[in-house]
Amino acid sequence: MRVLLISTNKLDAPYPVYPVGLDYVAGAISPPHQVQVIDLFGHEDNEVIERAMARFSPEVVGLSIRNIDNAEINNIQNLLSGLDQIVQTIRRAGRAKVVLGGSGFTIMPHQIMAFTGADYGVIGEGERLGLLLEALEGGRTVAGIPGIVDDTAGQEDIEPARREFHPPPWSGPIIRRPFVDPDVAKPYLEKGGMLNIQTKRGCPYACVYCTYPVVEGSVIRPFDPREIALQALRLQEAGAKYLFVVDSVFNSDRDHSLAVARSLSEAGVTIPWGAFFAPRPDSEDYFHRLAESGLTHVEFGTDALCPTTLASYRKPFKVEDVFESHRAAREAGLHVAHYLVLGGPGENPDTIDETLQNAELLEQTVIFFFQGMRIYPHTALFRQAVAEGQITPDQSLVEPCYYRVESMSPDDISRTVAARAKRRLKWVMGSGGERLHALISLRYRRGAIGPLWEDLAG
Repeated sequence: MRVLLISTNKLDAPYPVYPVGLDYVAGAISPPHQVQVIDLFGHEDNEVIERAMARFSPEVVGLSIRNIDNAEINNIQNLLSGLDQIVQTIRRAGRAKVVLGGSGFTIMPHQIMAFTGADYGVIGEGERLGLLLEALEGGRTVAGIPGIVDDTAGQEDIEPARREFHPPPWSGPIIRRPFVDPDVAKPYLEKGGMLNIQTKRGCPYACVYCTYPVVEGSVIRPFDPREIALQALRLQEAGAKYLFVVDSVFNSDRDHSLAVARSLSEAGVTIPWGAFFAPRPDSEDYFHRLAESGLTHVEFGTDALCPTTLASYRKPFKVEDVFESHRAAREAGLHVAHYLVLGGPGENPDTIDETLQNAELLEQTVIFFFQGMRIYPHTALFRQAVAEGQITPDQSLVEPCYYRVESMSPDDISRTVAARAKRRLKWVMGSGGERLHALISLRYRRGAIGPLWEDLAG
């Protein structure tokens, strides 16, 4: 079958993110199917879709939905806006079946199916698209295929058990296609030179708000470090100037992360790279060994710097672990950023004050502050919000909904942080807003590479 895969993500704050997921979907279905990939980032939707439909005449069009919204309570952007119009454009341009997928879709698939009027959806990992294509080619029903839903999924009379269904992690082969489409890669190579790699799937942690275990499962499934290195080398040869590892937590499997780093060096990968880390205790030379392989940027998912809040958030580390990991990364010569989420369960003025006091002790780092914790289905936060009567069990969460702290409003939290952040350029609200975006855009036009938030660290 002829399959057109479309990345719908246009969010570029603080920097654009290459749609690596579609490379894996393409690798899973090609061959036997003919596949083309287009990216709506930087393009007019109707024009690029209509041109691709006319040129390729696809029988199936897959839409990748990376995010539902930007998870910033002070700058809410509903990223599903216009998705129904994209589906209508595809309908007008041909008779292809429309299939939805991606991490954003997996979080609330049936609501998005109902909103868009798509024909089918792939819940979980995109490799399942191959199962759907087999059924369509053979004229068989999709009923009973794990992770595949059809256009009845948005009806109000659907059984609750089916509405809550999520398949187990993909157990088949995971193959990234061995090339980078120049047209898709071009805007990312021009804006920072960043392309992405993935080294494993699955997140073993149980952070209260996180959807990664829903999307990828909770058991780590590592990829062959040598194959990862070969992929990285191909990306480098295709023009990448920087690589970002898109694992939920790169160091959740310490030994595997070191094996990946070693393989990158052995394969001849010379461009810098970065990743998300949990600030967990490790050997004294851990970050030094990663730095020797090209690691330059460490982004810590710290969330809080108060013991009470860390426990409420179910984080797998302590405050002292944050300081120790920070020190080790800095001593290895790495750029460091921390992401904090204020206003989740257990938060109050005293815990926020403790987090901010400790944040002031972190030197030579950028700190991104997010006020408010977004509630997503199938998370511990969702269940807690239901138990507390903040939301109902069947409430649609397509429109952004945030956990409410009794003692403080989101505005109270924002004012508290803003008052402490005066003259601290390295304290960034949310993803940085226009200030950071303008700085990064200017630097990219001048040929700079990478995420560039380190320019604020000072």
